[in-house]
Amino acid sequence: MLIFSCKKKYEAPVPDARWDLFSSSTATVLTHNTRNKLEGVYSITDGTDVFGPSAALKWSYTANGRDTTYHLSMFCERQVVYVICEGKRLDSTILLNGYWRNVVNTETGLARFTLSKNSGVGYLLDSSNPDTIPAIVITGTFGTGDVPPDRPISLQYSRPLYRATPLEIVAHRGGGRTSDLLPASENTVEIIKMASRLGATGIEIDVRFTSDSVPVLYHDATINERLIQKNGMVGPIENYSYAQLNGLVRLIKGERIPTLREALDAVVYNTSLRYVWLDTKFTGSMQKERDLQVEYMQKAAAMGRNLNITIGIPDEDVLKNFLKLSGYQNIPSVVELTPQDVTTTNAKIWAPRWTLGLQNEEVERMHAAGRKAFVWTLDVPENINKYFLQGKFDGILSNYPSSVAYYYYAKQ
Repeated sequence: MLIFSCKKKYEAPVPDARWDLFSSSTATVLTHNTRNKLEGVYSITDGTDVFGPSAALKWSYTANGRDTTYHLSMFCERQVVYVICEGKRLDSTILLNGYWRNVVNTETGLARFTLSKNSGVGYLLDSSNPDTIPAIVITGTFGTGDVPPDRPISLQYSRPLYRATPLEIVAHRGGGRTSDLLPASENTVEIIKMASRLGATGIEIDVRFTSDSVPVLYHDATINERLIQKNGMVGPIENYSYAQLNGLVRLIKGERIPTLREALDAVVYNTSLRYVWLDTKFTGSMQKERDLQVEYMQKAAAMGRNLNITIGIPDEDVLKNFLKLSGYQNIPSVVELTPQDVTTTNAKIWAPRWTLGLQNEEVERMHAAGRKAFVWTLDVPENINKYFLQGKFDGILSNYPSSVAYYYYAKQ
């Protein structure tokens, strides 16, 4: 008798978005002015069963040397659905080309949009900024997988994005979890470069040390098949040198485990991210982590960027090691412990877990002391909306930054 055991493999590959019309030699990139005018909260008519009744549209960019690629993200009200497109102008028409994804399952597919005559395209392409905004209507099609899209979707401009009270939208593990089948593995350079497209203004990344004291990004305490391709290696990250990890280990999507330096390089030189939370997953001296914090905040400042990098203090052991750093009270940090520990360290940010509730009075005390308060890890859309409507936190850490982005930018 033969017995077979198999484990079902779930995948959500990014569809092949090649579109001949979009690739036309006469199609040109959209201007900064046009991109800005396209941003806003839109009502959805066709396609509500997949995308919900509304979406917040916002641009982001990824820089690569002198080349910059702009993406328009649509953060949708339904579940955790997003659309990511690039945009071009073809004569007097605007084309948007990309894909959509529902992060709570494996649903994904192509998405193509067109704005032409009578859809507000004249206003969008006009280099001036008239006071009156006409009706802007985005029509298109979406589909499943790589199949040419044929289901209609229509969006109409409703109002500008909300920006009145700043909020840090912090993506967990660099942009999202490997288990959510995103285009890149968690805690990688690749997912960090995607984070803004997923709605994030900042990221949280997990820092561990190799046996030869190289700080790297890795969440779990041990090498395991949740995060890496099976290779026979087991045990704590700390048991292996960086050369061993770099040469022998590949993450689920094929990436190498990055160093903290590589991750911060990506933040500073490739993204518009403005905040990094270094979640300290190791015990021992924190001097190397501190040195890299200083170095990359200085590099960002030299570029005219206001990048805030905070050292995370998640437990008592890390707290003890943080207090050993010279001038610790002047080191930007985020403390997950008690308000008293926040005072002791002079932390910039207090970060309680969401299960402790809104804690509005304590948050107000933090504000009165010149500090901020972030909450983690908030994922359920109904809870995210509740914290917006009733809470006073300055930042939300989430595995689903696109959902946080929707509720923030669509706020009235």
